[in-house]
Amino acid sequence: MWSLVRRAGFVMALALPCSLSALQSAHAALGGAPMTPPTDASVSSRTVQPGTSSATAAQSVMRSASSAASSSSATASYTVRETTLGNGTVVREYLAADGSVFGIAWRGPQMPDLNDLLGSYFPQYVAGVKAVRAARGGARGPVAVDQSSLVVRSGGHMGAFNGQAWLPPALPAGVSGSDIQ
Repeated sequence: MWSLVRRAGFVMALALPCSLSALQSAHAALGGAPMTPPTDASVSSRTVQPGTSSATAAQSVMRSASSAASSSSATASYTVRETTLGNGTVVREYLAADGSVFGIAWRGPQMPDLNDLLGSYFPQYVAGVKAVRAARGGARGPVAVDQSSLVVRSGGHMGAFNGQAWLPPALPAGVSGSDIQ
């Protein structure tokens, strides 16, 4: 009887953190629509013109998503939407003129759910990670998956994670993978 009670307590102890992490989860999908931010998140957007340096882009005026969407396509090649989650992790989504996400970057104390962020590209990422680790003899560490249709770079350590992911064929003219930061 006591083993059954302990097992139930163990299962509950595992289920609680999983359910809490689901509350922190931000659902976005590379190649799809931008995330719907959790209620405890803050969101800002800015438009970036092709060829604008990241330092100049960082000084851009913050605009709401609605005003960024109403900008003419001649003045804005893409929109960067930054969401700060309640746990302190920052997720930047890079949106093409049609509103689809062509790149994602993250940094913060907790690793975001890459299954959510990468969407349908997640299985391709997992296969790439397995191949990289197999080539390194199973060693763990920072991961770089560099394929013609998907690039993902992820690393960091406890309390300081970061990474970028983008779709090379979906990058707007004048944008490179180094712009996804």
